[in-house]
Amino acid sequence: MELRQLRYLVTVVEEANFTRAAARLHVAQPGVSAQIRRLERELGQALLDRTGRTVTLTEAGEAILPHARAVLAAADAVHGTADELTGLLRGRVRVGSLLGVPAGVFDLAGVLADFHDAHPGVEFSLTEDTSERLLAALHRGELDMVLASVADAQPPPGVAFQILLDEPLRAVTTPDDPLALPPERTGIPLAALRDRPLISLPAGTGVRGVLERSCAEAGFRPAVAFEASAPQVLLQLASRGLGVAVLPAGTVPRSGPHLRVLALEEPCPRARIALARRADGPTGSAARAFLRHLARALPEWLAAQSPK
Repeated sequence: MELRQLRYLVTVVEEANFTRAAARLHVAQPGVSAQIRRLERELGQALLDRTGRTVTLTEAGEAILPHARAVLAAADAVHGTADELTGLLRGRVRVGSLLGVPAGVFDLAGVLADFHDAHPGVEFSLTEDTSERLLAALHRGELDMVLASVADAQPPPGVAFQILLDEPLRAVTTPDDPLALPPERTGIPLAALRDRPLISLPAGTGVRGVLERSCAEAGFRPAVAFEASAPQVLLQLASRGLGVAVLPAGTVPRSGPHLRVLALEEPCPRARIALARRADGPTGSAARAFLRHLARALPEWLAAQSPK
């Protein structure tokens, strides 16, 4: 058994395709196939199901994959430690980011670029998805760290959080909506959204999870009529009277001719964005270094954007 065989296996699984995996590995596709078949013969088990349009794991492959990842992570840690001693940082960092991050909330591209300028030998992969799927990928070891919207301030077992943003949800509607009258009204109880068509971020996002859980605690199920990943789209739908948008306070204007923003009370649900990682931390030296860089850069950037 060779490390390259395990690396080829993991890459094929991540790409779900031999050709894409070979391109990422910078090797010929027949070589990837041959090495994985050698590994399967040595183990006496088929690890990949090649019969469908995409390559998937067999039952044996599912059982072996976590061990293959662990072996590769340990090997990368050995190389990383040696590189750190010589002042050279190399490796690959896998970052996840939630969908629909409002412009101006996080300068993730700038943080990535700054780190790459200092460490050009480090490769990055960036995955955008719902927070639910990102956290699941983090738990499986497919990502090193994620920016995710989370329903609770306390992380689940095996995960560590750094809360970067914690703000209340707001209801956004038209000025002539009954919820917005009289004009001097500034807030409404959450129960006022019962039986109203709501406009929300998609299922699987942290904000949607907070909304659903808060409504359940208030004794009703939210009637989501429209959903989209971009907050601006949700605001446009609300401005046309298609429902009540529910969004984090930082994503909505304070006022406008076509919108009224109302605080939600009794209870006041909150949206949180966290930098999440496995509790035992990433094993690769490049990922550990970037995690330190990200943990420093994001709070500093957020503080710089806060009103003085």
